[in-house]
Amino acid sequence: MEVTLLGTGAPAGLPRPNCPCAACAVALGEDARAATAVLVDGMLLLDLTPGAAFAAARAGHSLGGVRQVLLSHPHDGPPVEVPAGLPQPVRVPDGQESTLLTGHRVRAVAMDAPGTGYAVTGPQGQRLLYLPPGGSPAGLENGTAQSYDMVLADVVGRPDALARLRAAGAVGPATDVVAVHLDHDVPPGAESARRLAAAGARAVPDGATLTVGVYENVPDVPRRTLVLGGARSGKSVEAERRLEAFPDVLYVATGGTRGGDSEWASRVVAHRERRPGSWRTTETCDLVPLLAQDGPPLLIDCLSLWLTDAMDAVGAWDDAVWADAGERDLRERVRELVEAVRGARRTVVAVSNEVGSGIVPATASGRRYRDELGRLNAAFAGECEQVVLVVAGQAVVLRG
Repeated sequence: MEVTLLGTGAPAGLPRPNCPCAACAVALGEDARAATAVLVDGMLLLDLTPGAAFAAARAGHSLGGVRQVLLSHPHDGPPVEVPAGLPQPVRVPDGQESTLLTGHRVRAVAMDAPGTGYAVTGPQGQRLLYLPPGGSPAGLENGTAQSYDMVLADVVGRPDALARLRAAGAVGPATDVVAVHLDHDVPPGAESARRLAAAGARAVPDGATLTVGVYENVPDVPRRTLVLGGARSGKSVEAERRLEAFPDVLYVATGGTRGGDSEWASRVVAHRERRPGSWRTTETCDLVPLLAQDGPPLLIDCLSLWLTDAMDAVGAWDDAVWADAGERDLRERVRELVEAVRGARRTVVAVSNEVGSGIVPATASGRRYRDELGRLNAAFAGECEQVVLVVAGQAVVLRG
């Protein structure tokens, strides 16, 4: 079964008409996208958009063989003109299934937002799921679904939809997840590709023809990632974004609670409200056992607070204790942590502060902490497939 993406953009396209934003300003050439429309084996058209016939011609196809046109979401603005020879577009009621004379079976999938998804099974059994913009399948039960060969979905706008599909078993390791309905939420080009790859997805240019069931282009999600950054750089948001398309994430908060500190309490609340509701949270600095266990992805926020706890435990702030056994004991704790990261089989995303580029601390203990954090970051990064530095909300890839 072949699918040709006549467009891959949001309903308004990319760039949006008359939008002055930076993302729209650079959405040129291959990064420019028409509204999403998908041609399946030249016979089934999912969503009809202006210029669909010209888009098909540019991709080397004709709409002359289309036997059914299905709409997935309400269309704003004036009605789209139906090219001569095409059947009238329809929205299929949720749950209804139909079979084309070509042998393709199409089932309408209920969404949690206005719109309809379509599950398409080809004559040879390949399975495709197409979701509307801003929608996630409703009524999924964990572990009950059969994996699709390909999923076309609004990965950027609804990463939680991908997480739900993974939890239900509808998206597996071999599923080719292709992002469609792309809007100006993410600057196009390398930044868009990086964010999608972290979710196990990819984007293709308008006009691309893909074969359902061919998996060599499925991106590998890094098993271990370290996200570095300064204060308020956006490093925690970057780390959370990398896992928001996955279910059952365990968020490991190393800061604990600080009784009477209202500012700290406000930070904790802000972090919790930003995280998906399906994530679990544990407050601990005992990271080695968690890294040794199999299980869902870990998000560790952050290593700098883990180091503070470790230095407290070994008496690192006392010069005499540090010279006697404190330094040796801290090195051993760091070594155990790094070895645990090296042996981890679950996905791990860790956050840490980058403090080596700022003002030299005025105290010996401050300089000691700065130096030890630099050593910890370097050792931890050495065991990670991907390392990124977040500066002013922008992620700079250092490795991977």
